[in-house]
Formats: sequence, structure tokens, C-alpha cells
Amino acid sequence: MSLNSPNRIPEKYGLQIAAGLIVFFLIMRIIGLGHMTELRLLNLLILTAGIYLALKKFKQTHATRLNYFRGLITGVATGGVASLLFGFFLFVYMKLDAGLMKTIVENEPMGRYLNPYIVAFIVVLEGFFSGLTVTFVILNWVATDEVSAPVDSDEADLESTPGGR
Repeated sequence: MSLNSPNRIPEKYGLQIAAGLIVFFLIMRIIGLGHMTELRLLNLLILTAGIYLALKKFKQTHATRLNYFRGLITGVATGGVASLLFGFFLFVYMKLDAGLMKTIVENEPMGRYLNPYIVAFIVVLEGFFSGLTVTFVILNWVATDEVSAPVDSDEADLESTPGGR
């Protein structure tokens, strides 16, 4: 099964989001802006764009229909894949660049209690919940199917039969 399959949308777009986050992180480190925590808000823009595109692709591949709950699962899974990959990258990066971990320990209020494992875990949690929030906002902004709409014609047939409902 290739990444172009409609069932692999979270993996495909999660990979693309993670790549965007990694490239952005590396660019900020190279130009010396890696210490500016405010730039992390741009990570949210990358995540938002990726989840929006994943939901758009889901709608295109499912007869232009976007069921709210299937969209919620797709968006959260996309954010989860991206967060796991980015967290793993940061873990490896912090193991290779001890200076980054030293900076975090020295400059963060709870820094002395942190290590690469905890930092990577926090990044994954933050990314997962950001993905959940972004998906929730996007799904309430874009047009989705009615939650109470019947999934198939069997529901309509049940209502028309005597003793159905």
C-alpha cells in the first residue's frame, strides 16, 4: 500500500509536516535564532497548514464528503504522526548536540530536571495536543457532513418501515 492511498493520508501528511518542522528547526539553528522560543508559534502554522491539507485531501478522496468524526480522527492522527517524528528527531539531535541540551538546562525554569528523553516526550505531547486543537478548530470552520446524517440508505429504510423507530 503506497502513501498515495486514501487510507494513508495521516502518514503522508504527517511526514510532510514533520519534514517542514525539521527544516524550520534547522534553519533557525543555522541562522542563530534557535534560542527564540517565540518562533515556535510558526511551528503551529506549519502544523495547521499540514492538517488542513490532509483534511482537504480526505474530502477529495471520499466523494467530496467529510464526516466530522472521520475528519477528527484523520487530523489528530496526522498531527500525531508529525509530532512523533519531530520528537524523535529532536531526541536524536539533542543526543548529538550536547550544547542544545545544556542551553535548555541552563535557561529553562525546570531545566535541571530535564534530559533529552523528557524534552522529546514534552515536544510529542505538545504537538499531539496542538494537533487535536488545530483539527477541532479547522473542522468547525470547514463544511462537514451533518453528524446526524445517515451513513447509508439502510438508516432511511429503517425509518420507513412500520415499527422501525
